[in-house]
This record gives sequence, C-alpha cells and structure tokens, in this order.
Amino acid sequence: MYSKIQITGCLRVETGMHIGGSSAFAAIGAVDSPIFRDVQTKLPMIPGSSLKGKMRTLLAKEYNEMFAVRPDDDHERITRLFGSAKKGDVRKSRLLFSDMVLANESELRKLGLQSMTEVKFENTINRATAVANPRQIERAVRGSEFELDIMYEYEKEDDFIEDMETLAEGFKLLQYDYLGGNGSRGYGKVKFTDIAAEVVVGNVEDSLMSKCNEILTQNLT
Repeated sequence: MYSKIQITGCLRVETGMHIGGSSAFAAIGAVDSPIFRDVQTKLPMIPGSSLKGKMRTLLAKEYNEMFAVRPDDDHERITRLFGSAKKGDVRKSRLLFSDMVLANESELRKLGLQSMTEVKFENTINRATAVANPRQIERAVRGSEFELDIMYEYEKEDDFIEDMETLAEGFKLLQYDYLGGNGSRGYGKVKFTDIAAEVVVGNVEDSLMSKCNEILTQNLT
C-alpha cells in the first residue's frame, strides 16, 4: 500500500558552517562569500538540495564498487532511494528533502549573540610572490539548529528496511564528514539528534515502524 513517512529531527551545527549564497550584487565592503539565507526572515537556511546531494555523494563512496562518473550509475540502494534519470531505468526519488531555516534564533540571542552569522577572515599566501589574498567568509554560528524534515514514499515492504538502513548510514557518514564548503579547514561539522519517523499517509505495520526508528537512531548517540 502506498504510504508516506515523515522523518523529523534536529540538525545541529557543531562548527561554523558555510553554504554559499549569491554575492552578485554585493555592495563595496560587503562579505566576499555570504551564506544562503531565507528570503523572508533573512535567517541562515540549509537548502534541501545541499543535504540530499552531500548524503548521496558520501553513500556513493561507500556503496559503489568503482567510481561512477554519473549519479545514474550509482549502486542500486542509492538510485532506489535518491532517484535516477538513466535512460530505460528512470526512477523518482523516494526521499523528499525540505529546506531548513534556522530554528533556535531566540536561544542564540539569549546567549548574547546579536547576529545569527559570523564572518571568518581567511588568507591565502602566494608562495612564489608572498602576496596575501585576504577574504571574508560568512558562516552560520556554532550551535545553530535546523529542523530536519524528510518525506519517504513507502511503496514496497521488502525495500523499506533496507532503505532506512541506507538513510541511517547517510546520517552517520555526514556526522563524520562536513556539510557546506571548506570542510578541510574545520567548517560544517554537524550532528543529528531526535530523529523520529511517523506515518502521515496510509498505513504501515507498527512492527516495521519500530524497526525503522531503531535503525535511524542506532548510530546517532
């Protein structure tokens, strides 16, 4: 039976995170590399595409037997969950990732923060000429929390548990990697908490949902 399962939780930023927005019309003296913001609240935002793309890339490194130039050639577990546009084998994604806007602004302000972002000054030095190239990179501050909202389209009982194992592995891999840019310099370490799955359309056996929630949380402690 066709059903929808909503997976919610919290994505907490452990180190300053930079997911770049547009700087095409920045004023003179503005930050060189601003972050992506919600157009209504101007608060930091994580596009669903950023989370989905990063998780898929990490899972491809783990499950693909050899390097796949095109995502359509990813392992069966990945294309089944994230989709494929491969000719003759088109698959829609079973996962729908929502954009995530900063959720704990009031908490951060109580800590004395005036802005929900910080500007980190970076500098590169040309080894041949010793000329410095300074730049300013905006980051969502450590301690920022974003509400996770992923919708899973349940179609086959036989695939369900394996799909949840793949998704849980994606959460785990991302916690040991980074989200956004400049991860090799310490940016974008994240942690997932309070992950829970709930049937919102249709019906799924309670035993399967219990197993699903156990899988999604087992590697996040």
